[in-house]
Amino acid sequence: MQQATAPALESGTADLRPLDVTVMRKAARRLLAEDAELPSDGELDTLMLQLRGHAMLAIPVVEALAARLAEDDVPRACALVGVGEARTRLGLEPRHALPARIADAQRLARSVNALCDHYENLCQARP
Repeated sequence: MQQATAPALESGTADLRPLDVTVMRKAARRLLAEDAELPSDGELDTLMLQLRGHAMLAIPVVEALAARLAEDDVPRACALVGVGEARTRLGLEPRHALPARIADAQRLARSVNALCDHYENLCQARP
């Protein structure tokens, strides 16, 4: 199991710890796979907390990696849009009906996947 790691930073900059994109993607796949079984109410609560945690860990890392690139860099712009979308999804009020909660969790899972993609792309594109 290979894991992408963040580049080392100079002292005095943001703390960029490597993200375990394998674990993050596995959690997202739990809701997004074509053959995914719908989680029970309790499983959904746990999964939503896990996805929220993954997003909260990934956002500052992706944002800091993007900040290292030139302002007109396309991967930087894409990553920052993904960060904004993930923040928006984290800020939404929780809904109560199970189908709505599943839809919300699936949206957050897509954001977690996107953050993983941006992280991997930015680690490869670093200056």
